[in-house]
Amino acid sequence: MSYKPSSKLIIITTHPIQYQVPLWQALAQDGRVPFEVWFLTRHGLDQSHDVDFAKTFAWDIDLLSGYEYRFLQTARKASPASFWRCRLTERLRDRLRDVSAKFVWIQGWQVAAYWQAVLEAKAIGAQVWLRAESNDLSRSSRWKRPLKRVVLAELFRRVDAALYIGSANRRLYEHYGLPPNRVHPAPYAVDNARFTLQAAALRGERVMLRKRWGIPQRAFCILFCGKFIGKKRPMDLVQAASMLRRKLGPEQVVHLLFVGSGELEAPLRAACQVVEAHSKVNSADPRPPATFAGFLNQREISRAYVAADCLVLPSDAGETWGLVVNEALASGLPCVVSDACGCAEDLVPAVDPRLVYPCGDVWALVNALTTTLSLVPDRIQLESALADHRFETTVATVARLAGAEGQRN
Repeated sequence: MSYKPSSKLIIITTHPIQYQVPLWQALAQDGRVPFEVWFLTRHGLDQSHDVDFAKTFAWDIDLLSGYEYRFLQTARKASPASFWRCRLTERLRDRLRDVSAKFVWIQGWQVAAYWQAVLEAKAIGAQVWLRAESNDLSRSSRWKRPLKRVVLAELFRRVDAALYIGSANRRLYEHYGLPPNRVHPAPYAVDNARFTLQAAALRGERVMLRKRWGIPQRAFCILFCGKFIGKKRPMDLVQAASMLRRKLGPEQVVHLLFVGSGELEAPLRAACQVVEAHSKVNSADPRPPATFAGFLNQREISRAYVAADCLVLPSDAGETWGLVVNEALASGLPCVVSDACGCAEDLVPAVDPRLVYPCGDVWALVNALTTTLSLVPDRIQLESALADHRFETTVATVARLAGAEGQRN
């Protein structure tokens, strides 16, 4: 198989991210558009501290194979969590010229290096592509809105192509006046095949996994997977589980499975009957029984998807997407999602629109959970939910924008 040459694409991103790497690998395998990924930090490769997880870790999958990459020169102690600290300390235009870059793709505007990259790309006449997470679901405070409009207008007028991850993200670009011919699909996705295969391999161990985590075999197990922080609203799920127990009565056991860590762990534990090895649940206690499995890395997380009966993402509008929903759906698990999450209108309705509820409305969450009790989504429904959220869609967009569409032979 041979490919015609195409102009060089440079993708600049904060660090190797477990959700992005399969896309870079898919682009490389496609081969139509020569590209490199330029990283600003080594976060997640080496042992790195995540403030929200309150944990130091490194991902357990290979994040650097299957594509070309390099690390840029950035400020000392550069971190993806710091706007100013994550800045370039080299003259990027020289490096861009050296590789004959025609397209420069940035991943948002949350770090200074992205703004620098835009100016450096324009200095050599390269196109700027933007793929950000922000959407129109969150509302800035009144005093921030005029400033945000001015600042983002300056960025967007330099953007040649905006790559949208979902419907709410696309509307944000439209809100700031980007015309349709500059807005293109690049939907958020995970490695669907990997999660499907991992779940299939573990399905025969479901009884054992539940036993290990103290989850009764007849229990309706609700999974929360993520950081225990305010914007994720995990306490909404605890309240809903308590209300659901009262609604269903003693005949239906309800059990929570928390995967992750963060600053709200102590309050969450206090609000639940924490199930440890061989501990017993007090049916008279209004607090729902819950297992805290801790942080599970990429190769471990499928155990939780197999053990649970549904996943809940109760986040507020700070949840610009929610890739955990992609993972769960690929693993065969139905999902209940608040309408403030970026993924809500794109992923969940294909399974059942009743599984999207108004953020913060705990009774509505209870009703959505009640729906999942009798819901057994089939493979076709789950595949339909993820039909457009595949790496192939973004690969096709990149080929078209780079003028390489149809060049494979």
